[in-house]
Amino acid sequence: VQLQASGGGLVQPGGSLRLSCAVSEFSLLHYYSIGWFRQAPGKEREGVGCITNKNESTYYIDSVKGRFSISRDNDKMTGTLQMNDLKPEDTAVYYCATGPVSCYSSGNYYRYWGQGTLVTVSS
Repeated sequence: VQLQASGGGLVQPGGSLRLSCAVSEFSLLHYYSIGWFRQAPGKEREGVGCITNKNESTYYIDSVKGRFSISRDNDKMTGTLQMNDLKPEDTAVYYCATGPVSCYSSGNYYRYWGQGTLVTVSS
């Protein structure tokens, strides 16, 4: 089972990036939620948001609400994190993960993880 996050890079404040999460097994997407997490240098990992499979309900932490958007395409076996109006404090390694059916803010509930992609927001 593999997840692979991609799409990170260097962007100026106010810019946008679109991260993708490719999932290798359809069975995972058929039931599980997809969570996005990030870890900034010297900080603990935090949950950014999540999308369930059923109803595609989405959840976000307050600091990204209105700027980030999570979606999924089960047919293409991908999850997406659209990030707009990026700020320097969004700089981090971003990870996608799956495993639970429901969304959780803690990564401890997620069984499968991608390798992470670095997002740097700087002028």
